[in-house]
Amino acid sequence: MKPVAVIPARWASTRFPGKPLALLGGRPLVVHVLEACRRSGAFSDVRVATDDARIAEAVVRAGGAAELTAGDHPSGTDRVAEVAARLPAGVEVVVNVQGDEPLVNPEALRALAGAFADASVEMATLVRPLLPEERGNPHVVKALLDLRSDALYFSRADVPFTRDGAPVERWAHQGLYGYRRATLLRLAGLPPTPLERAEALEQLRALENGIRIRCVRTAHAGIGVDTPADLARAEAVLGGGMPPR
Repeated sequence: MKPVAVIPARWASTRFPGKPLALLGGRPLVVHVLEACRRSGAFSDVRVATDDARIAEAVVRAGGAAELTAGDHPSGTDRVAEVAARLPAGVEVVVNVQGDEPLVNPEALRALAGAFADASVEMATLVRPLLPEERGNPHVVKALLDLRSDALYFSRADVPFTRDGAPVERWAHQGLYGYRRATLLRLAGLPPTPLERAEALEQLRALENGIRIRCVRTAHAGIGVDTPADLARAEAVLGGGMPPR
C-alpha cells in the first residue's frame, strides 16, 4: 500500500493567524498543498489534520478529506500522530506534508515516499543543496549526512567546520517527514530531549533516541509561508516573477 499523506494545518499562529486559509493565486494555502499531494501520485490517501472547522470546511469544498484534531497539540507531528493512530491497520507509512508549503514539488514528494521501499528506513526527510549565502542563517537548518545518507545531525549553526577550507557537500533541511506508523507513534510519545531544546529542532528528538533518519536529496526548493511577506514571495513565484530561492 502507498503511504498516506497527512497535512497538519492549525489556525493559531503568532505571526500569521489563519494562515492555512490565506489566499495564494485565489486559493487557500492548504488547498495548494492538498493538490500537490494528489498530483504526486505517491499516496493512497491525503488527509488534512486541523483544529479548526473553517479549515476543514475549506478542504471539503476543495474535494479533500479533513479530520478535526485536539487543539492543544504542541507540534504538527503530534497532530499527524493523532490522525495516524486512527488510520486503518494496513497503513504502514505516514508522510507529514506541512500545510504551509504551498509550492511543494510533487516529484520531491514521490522521492520521499519512495524512501520506504528500503525496509530498513524508519523515518525519512528531504534535504537540498545549501546555498553559500545561507550558511550563516540560523533560520535555514543544516543537515549533516553519513555515507548512507542517514542524518548525523541537524543544526542552525554553520556546520560542518572545515579546518583547511576543503570543499564539502552542504545540505539544507526541508521540513517534510515520512515515518513508519509505529515509529511516528513512538516518537510522539517521547519527551523533548536536550539537543532538541537547545536547537529548537524537533527532529533531534528522533536522533537522540536512536531513530535513524534517511535524508532524501532533492533539487527542489520549497517556500515555507510563516509571514504575510512569505506569502507575497510565494505569490511572485507562482506568477513566474522570481525563483523559489
